[in-house]
Amino acid sequence: MYIAIGCLLLLCSVWTTPGSAAEARDKTEVLRDIDEYMNRSMKANHIKAASLAIVNKEEVFYAKGYGTFADGQSVRGNTPFPIASLSKSFTALAVLQLADNGRIDLDAAYASYFPELAPRDSRVRDITVRHLLNQTSGLNDKINPDMTRTPQFQSLHETNRLLTEAQLAHRPGTAYSYHNPNYALLANLVESVSGERFSDYLNRHIFEPLGMNHTFSVSTTQQIDENETIPLGHYLSLGRPVGRSEPLWFIDGPAGIISTAEDMSLWMLAQYDDRLLSPELLKQYHAAGAIGPYGMGWLAEQDESGGRTISHGGIFWTYKSEETVYLDERMGIAVMFNSGLNAFVNYSAFIDGIAAIMRGEKPETSFLNGRNLETIMIALILATLVWGVYAYFRIRRRSKSLTIGKLILITVARLIPILILLSLSPLVTFVGGGRVLPWFGIWTTLSSAIIWLVVWSLVNLVHLACHYSTRFSE
Repeated sequence: MYIAIGCLLLLCSVWTTPGSAAEARDKTEVLRDIDEYMNRSMKANHIKAASLAIVNKEEVFYAKGYGTFADGQSVRGNTPFPIASLSKSFTALAVLQLADNGRIDLDAAYASYFPELAPRDSRVRDITVRHLLNQTSGLNDKINPDMTRTPQFQSLHETNRLLTEAQLAHRPGTAYSYHNPNYALLANLVESVSGERFSDYLNRHIFEPLGMNHTFSVSTTQQIDENETIPLGHYLSLGRPVGRSEPLWFIDGPAGIISTAEDMSLWMLAQYDDRLLSPELLKQYHAAGAIGPYGMGWLAEQDESGGRTISHGGIFWTYKSEETVYLDERMGIAVMFNSGLNAFVNYSAFIDGIAAIMRGEKPETSFLNGRNLETIMIALILATLVWGVYAYFRIRRRSKSLTIGKLILITVARLIPILILLSLSPLVTFVGGGRVLPWFGIWTTLSSAIIWLVVWSLVNLVHLACHYSTRFSE
């Protein structure tokens, strides 16, 4: 009988909801592994400073800063970082809170809240609040420049102008296009319906109730640049972090929140309960949209084990953030960096690595990190220069024998890198799902590749000049 009871108890312990591996192991060991992984990964990607938040079950498991400011000051768990587009989930929550109170109808037309709107495109009147939340409004970067808008908006009230002027790319609710101004319009709606400034609303109804005492919202990137408590942002070029202030960009609503690791921990814990939202709307808040996984400020998906996740990434040109909440595991991870979007850095791998450690697994280490890829680019640039010198002397000896046809073919081939440089903007827009980047953004994302293309182009122009001068010299 005792053996039977013991076996039954053992079986029950296996069948009950499994605790995380982090609970089974000594916490000191887990934290040591996390610190080692973060330091190693930051070094491998030339990242100067980062901030990490982890929640597990109902507790803040870890909140810590890594690296230093430019003056050598250490980054801590309460150091503020821009979270960029992670702000969208806060804006969506503000809208849903007002819907919870009966002050906003998610399926009502946005224009119904602004009778003064006089859109040129009649389809604008069909855009609902839910369409804006799901990024299916019909607006996109091509028809409505966002990052490249000149001049930038100065206030949320001005954002309604884009609905007056814009010609929609498609009928509302029929296609997904990630577009920041959708969330600026939602912030404007919150401000109009609540009668409070958007930043004040967030502070009074979200930050303060959750105890996020070091979190605040700004309207433009200029306010980030002027705040000395925020580590200076960087972009990466040839493996070297370059400190740089953010270009001016209106970000109130879609990307304006500044937070800390400690506060982001409290935010992720709030996703498990209904303190700020009724259970019915909380379920909608964490659900995918009608078109694809983008719902209401979150990407709602399932991980490899089938568990529900909500996640979002945030980008500036000199800052980056990633956040994933594993709803079924009741675990959340957020990481913020003072380096921006770069083609050679896989920021989401930080989340995957930390999650693996929390589960008692070994994080994967990829060869394709920033340091190795930048080293390859430097080698490629040097090889291009060496080839250029070698080819120059060969051309001097052989170009006189070239036919006109071969010379034309050589000319076309040597213009390829120049054509790629001139086509970078539409190419990046195509690869980036329709996002239209300013040239500074293209430079910070692809600076090493651009330097190589410039070197290759200059070498080819020298070669062409040599071909033509040698071929047609007397």
